[in-house]
Amino acid sequence: MPTMPYLHFQGHCAEALTTYATIFGGTGLQMMRYAEGPGAPPGWADSPRIMHGQVTLGDGTLMASDYPPGVEGAAQAGFSVMQTAPDVATARSLFDRLAAGGTVIDAFKPTFFSPGFGMVQDRFGTHWIISTLPDTGAQP
Repeated sequence: MPTMPYLHFQGHCAEALTTYATIFGGTGLQMMRYAEGPGAPPGWADSPRIMHGQVTLGDGTLMASDYPPGVEGAAQAGFSVMQTAPDVATARSLFDRLAAGGTVIDAFKPTFFSPGFGMVQDRFGTHWIISTLPDTGAQP
């Protein structure tokens, strides 16, 4: 049974998921708005907010929604979404694209455990850890 992150936004879910699909080459982008829910209550019927969205990123699924209309919700904090890239160039590109308009937490660089590692909070408030696997020297 896989663990799937579920992010919550304050009205930016559609833009965030579309951006993540573009950055990571995601597939299967799906979104349902609160207004599309059966029997949407007053205040939801005209809302552009996302009730549920998801996108496939590599072997995983990232799910997300906006808080319901009229609900502020807490900003995303205390967690990061980890993404491992196949090589340093790809990891660096992912990091730089997520950092555009966001905040670098830990600059992308080689570490003792990875040839490329960095932490960033993107412009939507999502914290990301971008890394590459260590070079073990093993030959295929």
